[in-house]
Amino acid sequence: MRAWVDLEGAVNVRDLGGLPLEGGGATAPGVLLRSDNLQGLSPGDVSQLVDDLGVRVVVDLRTGEEVRLEGPGPLAHEERVEIRHRSLYPEKGKLTDVLISKADGENPAVQYYLRYLADRPDSVVGALEDIADGPGPVLVHCAAGKDRTGVVVAMALAAVGVERQAIIDDYVATEERIVEIMARLRASPTYAPDLAGVTDESRKPRPEFLGRVLEVLDERDGGPVGWLASHGFDPAPLRSRLVEGRGL
Repeated sequence: MRAWVDLEGAVNVRDLGGLPLEGGGATAPGVLLRSDNLQGLSPGDVSQLVDDLGVRVVVDLRTGEEVRLEGPGPLAHEERVEIRHRSLYPEKGKLTDVLISKADGENPAVQYYLRYLADRPDSVVGALEDIADGPGPVLVHCAAGKDRTGVVVAMALAAVGVERQAIIDDYVATEERIVEIMARLRASPTYAPDLAGVTDESRKPRPEFLGRVLEVLDERDGGPVGWLASHGFDPAPLRSRLVEGRGL
């Protein structure tokens, strides 16, 4: 069963515990959460995340321009939470990267996901180190909680040995909330200009998008683990937190 976290001011929040590992076992609950934009969190939401769930680190994958326009969000005012900005810039569209442009060769979404890895490996690796080193549950988010968050979370899950189909299924789960996500983005002056004429259907996560990214990493780098190793990432600390029975 999907571990959704129901909040008033964010609609794509879930705990990544309970995902099956290759060879048996599962990821630990209460270690890694993923989310869409946190700008609209209510005081009750902040209390739920910080007091009830124990979130202590937020990895913000938004661009610097998004943070400037939207603000850091209510959790930035919570002294028990540290915000770590890990932009996957460069962005597309006028102000943000919620619009994925056309590209030659691979599907545009696949191209864009691969660019995150090519252009900002420091942010991808840094985000995984944040998860590994977090003093409590770590929440990773961007605007929709789908593309940038999807790639970073997929790399984290692959690094600890989550079954590939489970990684893809988690990515696709955002489809269940895509209508609500798009409504929130269209209501924001930051994102609305880039989404003019963009349909909800076109923004659904497709399993073949992330699946192809993982295939490309298999072909070029020996898989996500090989890519991470080539950028100096040691998965052992992440495994010690995120594998059930060895986490918090």
